[in-house]
Amino acid sequence: MTVLEQPGSYRPTPPPAWQPRTDPAPLLPDAEPYRLLGTDAVADADPGLLLRLYAELVRGRRYNAQATALTRQGRLAVYPSSTGQEACEIAAGLALADRDWLFPSYRDTLAVIARGVDPVEALTLLRGDWHTGYDPGEHRVAPLCTPLATQLPHAVGLAHAARLKGDDVVALAMVGDGGTSEGDFHEALNFAAVWRAPVVFLVQNNGFAISVPLAKQTAAPSLAHKGVGYGIPGRLVDGNDAVAMHEVLTEAVERARTGGGPTLIEAVTYRVEAHTNADDATRYRTDAEVEAWRAHDPIELLEHELRSRGLLTDDVITEARDAAERMAARLRERMNADAALDPMDLFAHVYAEKTSQLQEQAAQLRAELDAELDAEEER
Repeated sequence: MTVLEQPGSYRPTPPPAWQPRTDPAPLLPDAEPYRLLGTDAVADADPGLLLRLYAELVRGRRYNAQATALTRQGRLAVYPSSTGQEACEIAAGLALADRDWLFPSYRDTLAVIARGVDPVEALTLLRGDWHTGYDPGEHRVAPLCTPLATQLPHAVGLAHAARLKGDDVVALAMVGDGGTSEGDFHEALNFAAVWRAPVVFLVQNNGFAISVPLAKQTAAPSLAHKGVGYGIPGRLVDGNDAVAMHEVLTEAVERARTGGGPTLIEAVTYRVEAHTNADDATRYRTDAEVEAWRAHDPIELLEHELRSRGLLTDDVITEARDAAERMAARLRERMNADAALDPMDLFAHVYAEKTSQLQEQAAQLRAELDAELDAEEER
């Protein structure tokens, strides 16, 4: 006999404890991506912000082009370009206060340099010299993360710890649409919601997880809808609209800072170039699809607004392009110099105190290097 078959145990409806903990209606994202450019609402945007976004977008586009060229020249092992996604990247870098933390994925180099990290140091991981070339604590930027979505629980942990300590800190964690299929994504959202951690999740939905289109990853109405299942509000935004991206991210950061808890933001954008230099994107998408998205280019969208306000003068364009070229020239010059690498660095920064196994391995490598040096001197 089952529990429901016992006399007096049957109930036509569940007991009151089933009632939802959170009203789902305010958590649902809009039916269409939020945008400002091309609408009347953009008239309230600060001209200074528009010009800064424009200069950063131009620099970011040039940075992507130069890094891609360095890859073809053998100066970088790999480079995942964010061309076409610059609005997401720049807005993420500018929406945070100095005391906040950024947790980027491997494609988020532009967000990292927008936070003030040296452009060459941001490429060190992709060059293969070090795991990260900058000091995360100095810049409050976690290392560029190559495993999918593993940075998200780290962001939640840091944000939760900061709140427990009474620090006024927000963490912004970036991930691609492919990363939302990883367990780390779901675990991070669940912990963040339960703890009401001051963290913002930014999903750049660029259409493909390498060659896998979004339709083969999820049947959800949008990735922003995934927040509802965890009690997190979802925002759907046009990822090529730099002004809308900056507004939505800024609002989410301030909401988190003032105790409102986490927000899940889906930026609808497109990866115009291949996944990396090792990828042949023509195998899984058409040229017509790419060209359609080029017509929705984030720089051109912002240029149209600046022109309509009379802010995009020849001097503004020249200044932005010249600054970008100077950055690219410095990047080329420094990246063309061979790095001075010490094999013993393999054992640095692994543990606070080297384990006995690590000490043994370091001694073995030291002996092999010394033997090679002695042999060269004898010759």
